[in-house]
Amino acid sequence: MANLTPYRTLASLSLFRSRSHTHTLSAGAVHTFYTSCPRLKPTNVGNVGLAAKDTAIGEQAPEPLTLDGIKARRAKAGKLVAPTASYSDSDMFKSPQSFKAPKARRWDHLLSVESKARHPCVLKQAAKHLKKPGLISLGGGLPSAENFPIERLTFRIPKPPHFSEAGAEASGTDVTTGKYDVARGENGGVHDLSIALNYGQSIGSAQLLRWVTEHTELVCRPPYADWRCALTVGSTGALEQALRMFCDRARGDAVLTEEYSFSTALETAAPLGIRVFGVRMDEQGLLPESMDEILSTWDEAARGARKPTVLYTVPSGQNPTGATQGAQRRRDIYAVCQKHDIFIFEDEPYYFLQMQPYTGSDAPGVPPPTSAGEFLGSLIPSLVSMDVDGRVLRMDSFSKVVVPGSRLGWITASEQVVERYIRHAECASQGPSGISQLIMYKLVDESWGHEGYLQWLMNLRLEYTRRRDAILAACEKYLPREVVSWVPPAAGMFLWLKVDHTQHPEGLTRPIIEIEEEIFNSCIEKGILACRGSWFRAEPDLPLSGLFFRVTFAAASEENMGKAIERFGAAVKESFDCAD
Repeated sequence: MANLTPYRTLASLSLFRSRSHTHTLSAGAVHTFYTSCPRLKPTNVGNVGLAAKDTAIGEQAPEPLTLDGIKARRAKAGKLVAPTASYSDSDMFKSPQSFKAPKARRWDHLLSVESKARHPCVLKQAAKHLKKPGLISLGGGLPSAENFPIERLTFRIPKPPHFSEAGAEASGTDVTTGKYDVARGENGGVHDLSIALNYGQSIGSAQLLRWVTEHTELVCRPPYADWRCALTVGSTGALEQALRMFCDRARGDAVLTEEYSFSTALETAAPLGIRVFGVRMDEQGLLPESMDEILSTWDEAARGARKPTVLYTVPSGQNPTGATQGAQRRRDIYAVCQKHDIFIFEDEPYYFLQMQPYTGSDAPGVPPPTSAGEFLGSLIPSLVSMDVDGRVLRMDSFSKVVVPGSRLGWITASEQVVERYIRHAECASQGPSGISQLIMYKLVDESWGHEGYLQWLMNLRLEYTRRRDAILAACEKYLPREVVSWVPPAAGMFLWLKVDHTQHPEGLTRPIIEIEEEIFNSCIEKGILACRGSWFRAEPDLPLSGLFFRVTFAAASEENMGKAIERFGAAVKESFDCAD
């Protein structure tokens, strides 16, 4: 567990730091936030909930981080070599301009008793002493790499822009990583198996943390100074830790989310004793006015829980509805959270799967972005990019855009929140898999770089646009439009089908849940699995008010998607006694 050390002949990582981030802010000072969204006013104890108008004040905005800027900074800093279990944090890799904003608010009043009680792992803290030259460590129980039975790994990856399987086979690159590449200066000489296969810091490896920090600043540009990233064991593991950090069963804490929400998130909260309450939705997802009404009229006795202090939301391609919050909708949601002092868990696994607009099965498509700059400019701003308070914990994941089996993602939040997250991880998961981090580093950093990764995402966007259009064409062909309706998703991998239960022969007398079950069982008999909408209810004890099914266009071939939708249509027609 040595401290992060660059090559001796190269510049120190202090090149990435800015001394300005340590300054003390005077009371009542005016600050400028540089973000792709209209500016929101930071809140404090005295002005919680007041969203200011967009105003241009302060000094001229510094230049945002660019792909060329990242290359220049890396060239100046030199090669990054981080030995086994070396310490690192995002401040080592952020650009100097990122430190010029005010710091985030503190969230001590919202943290759980469990989170406040956590202390640093003494064994990992001892790593700071390993930087002493000539020190012989008899401290940490790090196995010797000579006893690791894996000497070398080689895998083939596609070379941008040829991302298809055929392209990878024809022109792909074979990437090799050996056990002692750093010591021998082989295969890039930055990361190797002796490091990846051993214990590491819970924040993640310095090599991959640098990449996700740069990527986050490039894409999101959080508008406060002390934001940081930490690697996670996927977003589900990150959510479980976040819930335990901010919610306490003994306090009667509660969480708000969309009225139909990710079922695994609901199942994560339930055994923790955390009550979940749903907020009404429309075509753009969560309705801020519904959320404001719920919070403004909250009755603890009637609800059986404290007024919620956390919002869990999936803004892009929401699971299960496929709804995507527009930029103004996100600003309005953030303003409601400011008003009621709500902390936000922003779950964004589908953020980069924002697709081209749907124009119809016979209409020409909208031309996609042709450059990385156009692609980034086309993305709806993230909640964390408008987070002037530091009240957002954003969860990113490699699962939906690279490989889910990596069980690898990262969070972005304020220094205080990330520090509490790491203290939890040190005594739980201990951080993500070292071998997963090594493979991902070799792929997205050493081989593709930031520009190559963005090209991969652009290609993936087109693939999901094509798949979405295929399933929508099948719906238009096979589903009875007088009964089934849908909104073409703008992001993600799910289509939310609304079945008008009032058109059912027994729609006014038969419970909706029974009609749903009948259609579901008929689908299974006909050879299609579609998810029942009732599985995703935030408040399952309430009676169903609508009949929905979730289908995905992520996995099946276009031909099989067509067959599946035809079978689903047959099941609906059979239940509703519709004529072909």
